[in-house]
Amino acid sequence: MRVSVWDTYVKRDDGRIMHFDILVPSEVTDEVTVFNFGNEYLKRKSINNKVLSAKECRLCHMEQATQEIEQDILNNGYFIIEMEHCD
Repeated sequence: MRVSVWDTYVKRDDGRIMHFDILVPSEVTDEVTVFNFGNEYLKRKSINNKVLSAKECRLCHMEQATQEIEQDILNNGYFIIEMEHCD
């Protein structure tokens, strides 16, 4: 499966910058859909006061998904790769 990688940066209340990638099927081109996936992830991380927009989240590149990522996307619609300060 070919996926789009959306590079995302969110400033946390403690001042650290949270960096994660949102991976979606390449056919998903609607920014609002991608932002909603990111907002779901932020809520799971108990970061409720942030709302994603094009300022924080941008299409970065396309790549081939691994089987693990593909399966997660098929189950959930998206996959998150945590990069920095996502704990």
